[in-house]
Amino acid sequence: MASGTRLTHLDAQGQANMVDVSAKPATERVAVAEGRVVMKPETLAIVQAGEAKKGDVLGTARIAGIMAAKRAHELIPLCHPLLISKVSVEIDPDEALPGVTVRATVKVTGQTGVEMEALTAVSVACLTVYDMVKAVDRGMRIEAIRVMEKAGGASGSYRAE
Repeated sequence: MASGTRLTHLDAQGQANMVDVSAKPATERVAVAEGRVVMKPETLAIVQAGEAKKGDVLGTARIAGIMAAKRAHELIPLCHPLLISKVSVEIDPDEALPGVTVRATVKVTGQTGVEMEALTAVSVACLTVYDMVKAVDRGMRIEAIRVMEKAGGASGSYRAE
């Protein structure tokens, strides 16, 4: 940790606490997160053809990701409930993986960022893909979930390399 940098979720005694953001100005904040589900080529073919026994894998995972972003504060301790203004979840089949790449974009005008909401959206969308086709491919891997970019707030912009 850099000199002078402290973890904001810890109080002076080192106890976990919810950060007081009331003095921060409300600004537009955006976060983009990404992850992948790697699967057998045959499993990807089932997903792309819409032949999964549980139904539309990509559509269901997209909705699950959107719903999850709106509930991140219920899942992650000390995460602020936010009035999110936009959530989009894109799921793109990729035969080179083989599998799917999940990308979530979350936007808010508020006093704290939306990285956790974007990461939660990607995580739950990936888990939903796994759940819907695990009967044919238990060896799928969920991987590389990370923040790709963020904008807004006092810490400024970030873009992954």
